[in-house]
Amino acid sequence: MGSTRMTVTQALVRFLDNQYVEFDGRENKFVDGIFTIFGHGIVVGLGQALDENPGSLRVYQGRNEQGMAHAAAGYAKQNNRRRIIAAASSIGPGAANMVTAAACATVNHIPLLLLPGDTYATRQPDPVLQQLEQDSCPGVTTNDAFRPVCRYWDRIIRPEQLMSAMINAMRVLTDPVKTGAVCIALSQDVEGEAYDYPDSFFEKRVHRIRRILPVEADIKELTDAVLASKKPLVICGGGVRYSEAGAVLERFCEKFRIPFAETQAGKSACRSSHPCNLGGVGVTGNLAANTIAKEADLIISVGSRLTDFTTSSKWLFRNPDVKLVSINVSRFDAGKMDAVAVIGDAKETLLREERILEERGYVSGYDGEVEKAKESWEKEYKRLKNYAAGEGFEPLIKAGNPATVPEFMEMTGTRLTQTAAIALIRDTIDDDAIAVGAAGSLPGDLQRMWTTDVKDTYLMEYGYSCMGYEIAAALGAKLAEPEREVYAMCGDGSFQMLHGELVTSLQEGKKINVLLFDNCGFGCINNLQMSHGIGSLATEFRYRDDQGSLNGGLIPIDYALVASGYGVKTYTVRNEQELKDALEDAKRQSISTLIDIKVLPKTMTDGYGSWWNVGLAQVAESEEQLKEYEALMEKRQEARKY
Repeated sequence: MGSTRMTVTQALVRFLDNQYVEFDGRENKFVDGIFTIFGHGIVVGLGQALDENPGSLRVYQGRNEQGMAHAAAGYAKQNNRRRIIAAASSIGPGAANMVTAAACATVNHIPLLLLPGDTYATRQPDPVLQQLEQDSCPGVTTNDAFRPVCRYWDRIIRPEQLMSAMINAMRVLTDPVKTGAVCIALSQDVEGEAYDYPDSFFEKRVHRIRRILPVEADIKELTDAVLASKKPLVICGGGVRYSEAGAVLERFCEKFRIPFAETQAGKSACRSSHPCNLGGVGVTGNLAANTIAKEADLIISVGSRLTDFTTSSKWLFRNPDVKLVSINVSRFDAGKMDAVAVIGDAKETLLREERILEERGYVSGYDGEVEKAKESWEKEYKRLKNYAAGEGFEPLIKAGNPATVPEFMEMTGTRLTQTAAIALIRDTIDDDAIAVGAAGSLPGDLQRMWTTDVKDTYLMEYGYSCMGYEIAAALGAKLAEPEREVYAMCGDGSFQMLHGELVTSLQEGKKINVLLFDNCGFGCINNLQMSHGIGSLATEFRYRDDQGSLNGGLIPIDYALVASGYGVKTYTVRNEQELKDALEDAKRQSISTLIDIKVLPKTMTDGYGSWWNVGLAQVAESEEQLKEYEALMEKRQEARKY
């Protein structure tokens, strides 16, 4: 067996360049490149290797380590987890910036390879620049913060460790059950150390993503549950997307007259127009899905983690005899809510169950309920679409300060509501455009109001709901599918948190469109305050007043001016016609765009028969708060206990 003498990071680059995945007989290169912000912890190690011989790996220059890692996650998600871009940073603050992105990827089961520089394995020059010193344990570094938020973690302190570490890293990154963030910390002195690596380490490796087949006993339990039910409901989760099971799920539901609802991760796996599709379910769900969910006697969860937003904090499924079945590749996720666990790939399991139910002649017992529920929601959707600030205008959401909405109107000159804006955007942009979102009130509005019949056009991060994800992930989606228009749907709060990868989009010539909804505050959290009897505290963007409180005037911010300084094509809109004109013009641009949409506060969607369990104060001076606490306790008693 031959060997080649090279440094640790030279070997790392060569190894990454030879990784492939295979799914359903389709093979593709796994690692496209590396996002990086070079610092002293990696620039002369990994940087030297990439400069000398990157192979086919492309080097992408990030603006913020969290942002570039989110971009890498967006790239992986839009590629249905079968292609990745790694993210490399310096030690210390560069690495710490990626911890949030690591958690975000792990929560959402998105493969993300992180390569942070680390302190010296020898400890000889300690403390080095940016080193975190713990007097109780000198071996602890900033990179230890990745341990709880990663699926796999390792630190390279010897050159030969790289081989087992990277093989394990690939094992986790390509495993549908285990995938998430992987951190390989690179001691900066070891990065440049040489070793005689076996040539076999660099041979082409094909990681086969296998469909997990359910066992007969699991299928029998699923079949028994379906046959005993009259009003089943299927919940379409993210696993349907990654399994490419959307068409199979549609046919399954149509054949047996079973309605289905979507989670945030599952949206766009199936067609919105399909007659069985009720739309989003749960806390951010719509009236149709939540109405049917309350009466269903069987919930068939397919590829969902059954989060509190999907189950409305385990309160939504109101039928006293309701049974839960969960189809999932993960035993951990399948067992949630004490469901009957069917461990298997979504597509294979549905295909097998379809054949059995066909033989048994099963048809659900629905008699017009689904159609009626969909009609009710369609009526409500039209109301939201046409909701305007005309005569007799009332905010959809209670405002803590009744003067807020008139004040915003006067400051901006806008009359545009958020729900009308979303409806107009959906009607104007291309059918195959990709919508990206993550946090604030927009995910709720989008899950309820956004429709698409084109597969994989809805990229919502709602497992971690990470503010600042939107623009970076939009860049990642554009890198994955450069021929499609990509729209980052973000609030003004998210934009302020993180938008540097706008510059990267210009650098790469990968146009993205930022639709920025400016309502002068953290609107979603302000709503949460208002709905639970709490005052408007530090959730609106206001100056400090003469009494020292954050109750002064609203802070006017020209976001279009900010983005134009980067070289982005920008627009500011205050009514529907201006928004439509800006959207049409943005389509014609070859560079990234930003539309600063001044939307009236308190004009987003709300409720629709859901409930969210939050931790309210048991002791308070406000009578309203105490009433809210009593109502909360009643709901908690109604919710499923585990």
